[in-house]
Amino acid sequence: MPTDDRVAEIAPEVIAWRKHIHANPELGFAEHQTAAFVAAKLSEFGLAVHADVSQTAVVATLTKGNSKRAIALRAELDALPIEEMAEIDYASKNKGVMHACGHDGHTAILLGTAKLLAESGDFDGTVVFIFQPAEEVVGGGKKMIEDGLLKRFPVDKVFAVHNWPGFPKGQIGVLSGPQMAAVDDFEIRFHGSGCHAAMPHLGDDPVLAAASFITAVQRVVSRSIDPLAAAVLSVTQIHGGRFNNFVPTEAKVEGTCRFYDPALSDHCAAEIERVAQAVAAMHGVTAELSYKRGYPPVVNPAAGAALAALAGQDTVGTERVSTDFQPSMGCEDFAFLLRGVGDGAYAWIGAGDVGPGEGLHGDRFVFDDDIVPIGMRYFLNVVQRALPHAG
Repeated sequence: MPTDDRVAEIAPEVIAWRKHIHANPELGFAEHQTAAFVAAKLSEFGLAVHADVSQTAVVATLTKGNSKRAIALRAELDALPIEEMAEIDYASKNKGVMHACGHDGHTAILLGTAKLLAESGDFDGTVVFIFQPAEEVVGGGKKMIEDGLLKRFPVDKVFAVHNWPGFPKGQIGVLSGPQMAAVDDFEIRFHGSGCHAAMPHLGDDPVLAAASFITAVQRVVSRSIDPLAAAVLSVTQIHGGRFNNFVPTEAKVEGTCRFYDPALSDHCAAEIERVAQAVAAMHGVTAELSYKRGYPPVVNPAAGAALAALAGQDTVGTERVSTDFQPSMGCEDFAFLLRGVGDGAYAWIGAGDVGPGEGLHGDRFVFDDDIVPIGMRYFLNVVQRALPHAG
């Protein structure tokens, strides 16, 4: 396998790739330039490259030895609709779009891993490199599976990493069980008759109903879910009215639910509907709920998590690998790939403490390039652990 010296040698080149990707961010399913850049590099390394799998996805394969075993390594291509405020010389050239989550770093790490494995990878089997579009919100991983990814490229395990601000710098974290939450989104429209603000008795007020709902819906978590079962319900938007002297005919409330237990999806949907209808009846209006089931939880199988932890120990040492920490209520569409394959793991690489606006999805987020060589070594060790030579 490539040596640590070779990882260190190519790290500056890989970081340069990251900065190029960072300066040219693209949103989900529009990552045309990014995908072309990735495909060109993979072809240059000598991998078999496939750009016809799903939308802007790029998939590449590398086979060595005779084993029929196969694993996948995954990175994300997309950026976020955020205006970059970080003062860096490779800042986004696309107004209102930036890599505020580190996907540029993850893509560069996987490219570097592909380069090293193509050069001198000593493993027995096939590595499938998945560069997926639209991880943020849109669910590009799910779309890839629907488009036949796992049928064309069947694998035994799938692995991914994510830089993680707030986690000790340089440490690798992987949990057996839930590491990231499921996410559902909801929208409720309260419909009333509207009226002049000076004569509220002549109409029904959907704004007042929406305000009551925001308060009442907090009981879903506080009073209908086991206190030992992690769950979060947040109302994030409210819209209603255009004039200060007229009670509108409609008010819209939007929010999100997060949880680890998939059964809570149906529970939250039913409880939100019940609260909305009760509030609507109390205020003499009607309520219409739209409940969207989003990403499932990222749940690492025990076997995959154990392999990932060992690869982490190979990378940074036993004392710098954590397998017991607080999971996140954030979400990740790697959940679809992990669930579809059935084994593997999602790991964090710590970026240390950061300031306001400098964490994930912050407009001053800056990827820590110290993570690049750690990420490459980790993936190399995953391959070594998952696809060893027989005997």
